Amino acid sequence: MSRHRALRTKVRRGIAKWPVAIIGLVALIVLGWLGWTWVGGVADRRAAVEAGDCNEGEAPLRVSAAPSVAEAVKQVAEAWSRQRPVVYDHCIRVEVLSIDSETVLAGLTQGWDEAKLGERPHAWVTDSTLWANRLSAQDASLLGAVPESIAASPVLLALHQEPAQALQAGDGFRWTDLPDLVGAPDGWGRFGKPEWGRFEVAMPDPATNAATAMAVQSALAGASPEGRGPVTSGMLALDPVKTTLGKLTAAKPRESPAGTWEALNLLADTTGVNEAGFSAVPVFEVDLYRHNTGKDGGTAPLHPLYGVAGGGPTPVADFPFVALAGDWVGEAQVRAAQAFRQFLKEDEQQRTLALAGLRVDSTTDRPRESPGVRWAAITDQLAPADANTTQQISAAWATADDGQVVHVLVDTSRSVEEPGGDGRSRVEWLREALSGQVNRSVSGSLGLWEFSRELDGDKPYRQLVPTGPVATQRQALLDGVAALAPRSGTQLYTSVLALYEHAVADHQAGKRNRVVVLTDGANDGGLTFDELKSRLASAKQPGRDVAVSIIAIGPDPERAPLTELARSTGGTLSVVEDGRGIDAALAQLLST
Repeated sequence: MSRHRALRTKVRRGIAKWPVAIIGLVALIVLGWLGWTWVGGVADRRAAVEAGDCNEGEAPLRVSAAPSVAEAVKQVAEAWSRQRPVVYDHCIRVEVLSIDSETVLAGLTQGWDEAKLGERPHAWVTDSTLWANRLSAQDASLLGAVPESIAASPVLLALHQEPAQALQAGDGFRWTDLPDLVGAPDGWGRFGKPEWGRFEVAMPDPATNAATAMAVQSALAGASPEGRGPVTSGMLALDPVKTTLGKLTAAKPRESPAGTWEALNLLADTTGVNEAGFSAVPVFEVDLYRHNTGKDGGTAPLHPLYGVAGGGPTPVADFPFVALAGDWVGEAQVRAAQAFRQFLKEDEQQRTLALAGLRVDSTTDRPRESPGVRWAAITDQLAPADANTTQQISAAWATADDGQVVHVLVDTSRSVEEPGGDGRSRVEWLREALSGQVNRSVSGSLGLWEFSRELDGDKPYRQLVPTGPVATQRQALLDGVAALAPRSGTQLYTSVLALYEHAVADHQAGKRNRVVVLTDGANDGGLTFDELKSRLASAKQPGRDVAVSIIAIGPDPERAPLTELARSTGGTLSVVEDGRGIDAALAQLLST
């Protein structure tokens, strides 16, 4: 048997070598041809670029950049332009304009003023995803791609040198301490300086100042399960969280500055701890660096302000690159924006951003001169709230100071029965958004109306809950929201006029008086649009301003008349694709 097995082994045939050789030769020829084609293509493209041979001509890539990062983005754009980029046979010309994020958001959503701002941008580099969230809440169709961070900057407290040193001594300062610190009559006593009195912090409106918004998130994060965030929608309805928010808004300085830059300038022009009306202000590290070195367009202050990093989870701005979408954005701009974003993230360009005072992962390089800024390491980063919750925090802040009177008008026409996303109808999403807002509201006044057709005799509207303090009629409002149900038509214009006239007559001085309309259909009876405009103009009264803001639900709303209606009263138009966007849009609207 052993001999037999050996024989079988001897006579086993091998594979002939010549077929293998032929297959290998063919593979080499194919790979060589592909490689030659690729190299040739690269060479041709490079030759075209070097020769300036752009068959489709020049195409601009307009980028709006927040002042914090605009100069650095311009430097990167110049470096990219020197490479003479070509996209779809277009030579790309990058134009970078420094424009405040608040201005960009308002322009994109409510009408771009080309006379003041130039042509609309194809991309936007802002300081925080908070702005991209706000854009999405008002009109998600304007986002061309998921925003992508190109740099970062932590939030600090900016103070004079002596109070900054006191704050850093002993146990130091934590963001979660802020509500109790600002609420105490002797807040500085905790840091061994009782003679300085209150620990006052300027908190510019978080709806327009991202540093404040992120500081507020950090102050509320202590209520999250792990104490480091994220803040959630459910947390905002909890009494302890509402109490914390109430403490922060109640302790705002009497003459609170409108913005972070104004607050920095007021502090820099004084020497006493509370001489400016406050002791400190939240600020992005990069903005403090720019302020102290005069790179913000001013002159460097004689005595720089000092940045103090709070203990615990640190709020960090992510400086996203936001590709935009719209009928003014061509395919060449879409591809050019992608290419420029990738160029911004390359190591050499990241170093340019780092030397401008921003944080990046690829280098620890810092500006050579940086008075007042220590560039402390970030050891624990705040987990940020999601897109919806960021809007809800700003709305809760806006309602916490009892400064809003809101009359809500809800469409209950038959069309709200239609699917609104995730297997739920539009009216179900409406109820959830409105009840959530009622539960999260700290104070302020709110009333509820509905409109359809013949709801009150021949009137297409009726009042469900009279406008009054949320705190005293929360359950009535929740019951009214729960009773919203589909009925018949959509007599929008007649109903808007009736509620506007009611709001003007019921105007409360010193507060933001507004009508908020949620609708998913076109006007189908009653007043015409021209009649509405004429009647609204007649109903206006000096000193009794009432803004009408509209949330249009559905893929194809009548934008032109709704935009004109909102603008004529100082309001805004938000457009959501389906019911899932109502919550964020409502919170965004109420926060501004």
